[in-house]
Amino acid sequence: MFQKEHDLTDLPQSEAFEAFAAFCVLNSYYNDHFDPNEYCTGGTNDLGIDACAVLIDGELYRDPTDVRTVMQQRRRPQVQVVIIQAKTSSRFETRVISDLAENLGHVCGQGPIPYDVSDDVRGLRECLDAVFEDPSRLAGQLPQLHVRYVTTGDQVADMVTRKARSAEKHLAGLNRFESVDVECVNRRDLLALYRQAISTVKVTVPVPKQFAMPTAPGVEQSFVGLVAASKLVGSMLLDEGSGKLRESLFESNVRAFQGYNKVNSGIRDTLRDPVKRQRFAVMNNGITIVTRKMDRVGDDFVLDDFQIVNGCQTCHVLFHEREQLTDEVFVSVHIVHSTDEDVIQGIVAATNQQTPVSDEDLAAREDFHKELEDFFSLGREAPHQLFYERRAKQYSDHKEVEKTRVISRAQLSRAYLAMFLDEPSRVGRYQELIKARGKELFVSGQPPLLYYTAAATWYRLEWLVRNKRISRGYRPAQYHLMALIRQQLIGSGAMPTHDKAVAKECEKILKVVWNAEAAENLVVNKLLPVIQVAIDAEREEGVPLGEAVRNERFAQRVRQELAGGTGR
Repeated sequence: MFQKEHDLTDLPQSEAFEAFAAFCVLNSYYNDHFDPNEYCTGGTNDLGIDACAVLIDGELYRDPTDVRTVMQQRRRPQVQVVIIQAKTSSRFETRVISDLAENLGHVCGQGPIPYDVSDDVRGLRECLDAVFEDPSRLAGQLPQLHVRYVTTGDQVADMVTRKARSAEKHLAGLNRFESVDVECVNRRDLLALYRQAISTVKVTVPVPKQFAMPTAPGVEQSFVGLVAASKLVGSMLLDEGSGKLRESLFESNVRAFQGYNKVNSGIRDTLRDPVKRQRFAVMNNGITIVTRKMDRVGDDFVLDDFQIVNGCQTCHVLFHEREQLTDEVFVSVHIVHSTDEDVIQGIVAATNQQTPVSDEDLAAREDFHKELEDFFSLGREAPHQLFYERRAKQYSDHKEVEKTRVISRAQLSRAYLAMFLDEPSRVGRYQELIKARGKELFVSGQPPLLYYTAAATWYRLEWLVRNKRISRGYRPAQYHLMALIRQQLIGSGAMPTHDKAVAKECEKILKVVWNAEAAENLVVNKLLPVIQVAIDAEREEGVPLGEAVRNERFAQRVRQELAGGTGR
């Protein structure tokens, strides 16, 4: 089922299991949509590393240049490194743990790796070098290292457990990580992680002091009350499986955690003061929760498929300071039960407008996104169906939906920016680009067909890589390929504004991308040679591909090279 949902049916069983393990494990750290196969290694000389990822402030990365760029932009980033070894064997072996620990000692250490390694392992090392490049940015908070050894076995022998503890000590001895944990994931653990990955969060929160709000159109029920801060953290914010904060609960917040700025430092100081923390409920604005399913049993509220739409900063500080939460610390909560998506998005926008928020941030809440969602999936034959994910895990429990056909808002934004706003070199600097051109995205009145065409092109390029029709080594140039597809098929001039004219131009692109053979022929025989010319030119100047694709010089080179051959 997993292979079918993720279009991995052509992979050998061992490689499919590696992708499955990556999906299950990485989903416990990252909640948004991602392609697990992208984080798997491939080929020989992988040193027992079957999948790996670097998380920075909760975002998932694999490319060294991405890691370096983000590290340069963040102050005091929280970094996690996840390493996965997956075997279809029905038992755990001590030798596997010993070998992996020894290899990781070289990969994660500061000295040279004494073996020939694959490009994927070399990329992991470069990611780690980028993390440690400027120690001052870590500000005393070193990265965390999480190593997972996954098999289909049921039992973990005592000797295997002791070997895992020994591996932890060995890797901790590198003095490069705040903490190191090496865990064996058996069949039951893996199935539990899978169920967690495809399910929404369901919790029970006691709210002994509450009252009902008046009825309102589109709102099933609404309550305002007080909840003990320790109960809020323990029953809602804490993921018992990983022991970490459930970052997925804050997807609808327009701001991620801002670190310990003046406001958040003030919240922390209040919680650390034995007297002031008793007044926390009246000194803090509290949190707003929107839930799509709710049952009430006495004072217990059972929430399912919910989001904390306001109070992200408060929740993060409460979680970090959970040791300070005595029985005298309460938090005010507003719980809204609604199944009306328009009402839900209206609440999200309204609660986030209570503090200064840019128009770009609130653009995600407009009706245009609902229009795109319908346009992508409704009335289309299965081979041409795509699914626009407006909220995290929107399609996770839809077994009929092939997950490779799901495109998130961030992915669609990058695809549209590269293909129709001619910004392939800047999509790697996403936040910077959104600030510069975000107002041109998801604008009411824009033809949805443009976004669908960009999504279809993105899907086809992913398909070509996933099915090994083109080398995954070209993945960093993916958005340049999208721009070239447009240039080759319809030219790079301004797009028409009338729907009929837009449809005529988009049809030229869709006719090719929805034909796998035609798309492969175009990319492999026409466009990759163009990309390779630019890659070779940058390499001669000492610029690696990951950095080259982020400069406009590379984009200009490929445009000119293609124009020289096509006249466009």
